[in-house]
Formats: sequence, C-alpha cells, structure tokens
Amino acid sequence: MKNTISKELKRYNYLFGETGAAYHEMYLKLGMSDSAISILYAVLEQGCSRPLQQIRHCTGLSKQTINSAIRKLEAEGIIYLQMAGSKNKTVYLTEKGKLLAEQTAGRVLAAENEIFASWPQEDVDKYLELTEAYLLALKEKIKRLSH
Repeated sequence: MKNTISKELKRYNYLFGETGAAYHEMYLKLGMSDSAISILYAVLEQGCSRPLQQIRHCTGLSKQTINSAIRKLEAEGIIYLQMAGSKNKTVYLTEKGKLLAEQTAGRVLAAENEIFASWPQEDVDKYLELTEAYLLALKEKIKRLSH
C-alpha cells in the first residue's frame, strides 16, 4: 500500500514541528530543559501542586523522562514529592520552586494567554473545537491499530 501525504498533512506536520521548535527555543532562552519546564508548567497551571500521574498525562512525557527531571528538580530544591494514598505521589513547588516557576513557566503561560487574548473569541473557540476533534479522531484511529 502506497501512502501519499496530502498538502494539508504536510502543512500540519510542518506547523506542528515548528511549534515544538518555537517552544524549545523559548525554554532554552528561559534557561531550562524542555522536560523541567514542562513539569513546572503543569504544576503552576494547577497552583503549587499537582498529582504526578496528572503531570505524566498532561505533559505527554515518558515516565522515565519525568522521573529523571523530577529527581533533578528535587535535588535542586525546586520541588518535593509527597505520598497521596498508598501508590500515588503529588509534586509540590518549594518556595524557591514557586519563584522559578513564575519566572519560567509563568512567562510561557502569560505568552500563550496573550496570544489567545489577541484573537477574536470565535477564532479561539473554533481553534479549540477543531483541535479537540482532531485529537478525538486520532484516539479512535489508535484504538483500531493492530500490532
């Protein structure tokens, strides 16, 4: 079976890659690794703490990558972990971590909020609607994949 790539998919892939590269460049300018700032972003998005399982889910990072980044952030006094039940842990920002998160992930959140605020509300709504529809359709395709 020959796979052809539509011009729309080529453009989507280009934009997806360029968006990832833009975030990577922003993280470098903020002096942090992609994984560390993704964790701080996920925690800051919820306040000052977030269950580790939720961080894994919302960042899309592998368990190994998250664990490695968390160990480093813990060693630097940025976060600490606390048990939440018998198997779950919650990530908390330290005072030092709160300051760092605001100076890094907080700036990313602010930039994203400014972008959405500059768009007409109907464009924001349509963008989010289409993004969600794409995600749901992709998840359906994944369910049908066989090994």
